[in-house]
Amino acid sequence: MASGGKGLNATGEFFRRRDEWRRHPMVGNQLRHATPGLGIAIVAFGIYLVGEAAYNRLSRPSGDHH
Repeated sequence: MASGGKGLNATGEFFRRRDEWRRHPMVGNQLRHATPGLGIAIVAFGIYLVGEAAYNRLSRPSGDHH
């Protein structure tokens, strides 16, 4: 019985060492680190689009009904 427990422990240790690469920082967030300002740029562009649409709607001449 003792050797069976030791075998499982050795197997678990083997797989734990084999899976250490999955916890490496470069594996988990590669896209986020590759494009550091993309999120801020998308938010800024979205605000620009909403602002432009509001400006166009408010500044449209009253005779233009297209």
